[in-house]
Amino acid sequence: MAMKPQYWFRWLVVQGTPRLALKTYARRGETLAKLMSSPEAVQDPIPLLESLRAQGRLVHSPLGWATADYELVRTVLRDTTFKVAAAEGFVPGPLRPLMDLATLPPNPVQPPSMLVIDPPDHTRMRKPVASAFTPRAIARLRDRVESVTTELLDALPSGGSADLVADFASQVPIAIISEMLGFPDADRDRFLAWGDAVSPMLDIGISWRTTRGASAAILEMDHYLDEHIARLRREPGEDILSGLVSSGTLDDTELKASATLLMGAGFETTVNLISNGVVQLVNHRDQLNRLREDPQLWPNAIEEILRFDAPVQNTGRIAGREVELAGITVHEGSTVVLSLSGANRDPKVFAEPHRFDVTRANAKDHLTFSSGIHACLGASLARMEGTYALRSLFERFPNLVLAGRPERRPLFTLHGYSRLPVLLGKRAEQPSSV
Repeated sequence: MAMKPQYWFRWLVVQGTPRLALKTYARRGETLAKLMSSPEAVQDPIPLLESLRAQGRLVHSPLGWATADYELVRTVLRDTTFKVAAAEGFVPGPLRPLMDLATLPPNPVQPPSMLVIDPPDHTRMRKPVASAFTPRAIARLRDRVESVTTELLDALPSGGSADLVADFASQVPIAIISEMLGFPDADRDRFLAWGDAVSPMLDIGISWRTTRGASAAILEMDHYLDEHIARLRREPGEDILSGLVSSGTLDDTELKASATLLMGAGFETTVNLISNGVVQLVNHRDQLNRLREDPQLWPNAIEEILRFDAPVQNTGRIAGREVELAGITVHEGSTVVLSLSGANRDPKVFAEPHRFDVTRANAKDHLTFSSGIHACLGASLARMEGTYALRSLFERFPNLVLAGRPERRPLFTLHGYSRLPVLLGKRAEQPSSV
């Protein structure tokens, strides 16, 4: 798709310049730059995170402040002194008006998306959506999660091979969130393609080629949502989006921003949770055996997977005023990069943090779903989907093994697999309800 020259200029300011800085500092050995841009961070960020931890609780670099300390990460996430910001928030003030020359339609990583706005707007937009993710609402989805999972497992070839990302891990959450938003089943593949294109925009310093693909996907999604919202106004359903449209609490721009964020949030965490969980359990057969001996451990196993191999690696905040952290003065406007995966491996909180243990008593204390007012709305849904999907998969295919090396997605904020080849082994009888 041909993009207007203004979009290239936007990329140069928002992504191109940070990209050059990241690569320059990474070559010089700067840890934070490596965590945000190097191939080793994609494959296994833990050695770099431990290097960052060894430098102190709060580490300064030319790119800003960074921490892998559990207490500091949790404190910043819960302190409204610190503000969220889209990538444009890091653009120098004099250049920001130029961004209006190439604005993108509503999407998950720019205002008015809840991900990148603060109260009072965040409160106003979150409240009408939150009702769809109450414990009672999630419980009502359980039967549908079970039926979707069963259908997918039935379709896998007994004794054959499969790519568990394409054939299973991605299909469970996309089916559920599509239904929650009133999208036709026939459009799921389109949503998956859009998600793959847009998800890199959570990173800093992405290439022009990646940005161009993401921008094209956003434009296509915008056109699709215009038609979908118009249809819901004529024929509302029982889904979340129909409720938001009918309520009139959000305008069309806010509706589309919320829809795209819910699509991403309802899919990305869960697909990575399931695929990461498969790999960890196959690689830790002793822990898988514990789950077979005591299936009641499955919910805790999901928490340990979320802690040990976090689907979301990091986030960031901007100091809204001068503040002290760990005895260090952080000036107003300073960026603080928060390593969620680093906090999840903090030895002050998690004993033997590099050991995968499905019986870990405090596994649920992880920060993978963030904390504070921006805590993930869909956390309970992701847990429920992950629990049923993984338990059912290993009960139906108890001899499942990897068939080659899984391929990591080339992303730094989101952490999962793009391809997960397995040999399924012979199918067992259908498991009982979890």
